[in-house]
Amino acid sequence: MNKVLKIGLIGFLLLGIVLIRFYEHKLFLDPLLEFYSSESSYAQAPEFDVMQVIGSTSWRYWLNSIISIAIIGIAFPSRKTILFSMVFYALAYLILTLLFWLFVSDMERENFLTIFYIRRFLIQPIFVLVLLPAFYYQKYTVKEKD
Repeated sequence: MNKVLKIGLIGFLLLGIVLIRFYEHKLFLDPLLEFYSSESSYAQAPEFDVMQVIGSTSWRYWLNSIISIAIIGIAFPSRKTILFSMVFYALAYLILTLLFWLFVSDMERENFLTIFYIRRFLIQPIFVLVLLPAFYYQKYTVKEKD
């Protein structure tokens, strides 16, 4: 694939991630968005349906994940790299969603920060920022050994 086309496609996909963030209040029914944008350390936990919050958070996670895997696939078009990324995102989803569910189902003030950070990993495309440099490093260190 042409380098200019790769950069253009990655830029387009990054725009998709930005738009998800920009329209988060319209796309996702998440009472924790408002809760964490206020001074949540002194606030009472909002009333919400746990399954609805998990569903909304999951939907956002998978939208960001699909775009992130596409970015990784364009940057590193190896089948092994894409498969590893898909498995990584699936395992991360299972572990983080289980932890999120455990903490949010009994939301206590001392867990607000823990819930915030677990939720942050679920709703923001943080893993692509870790995986891209890791795959780049692996590609060039393996290349040097050959």
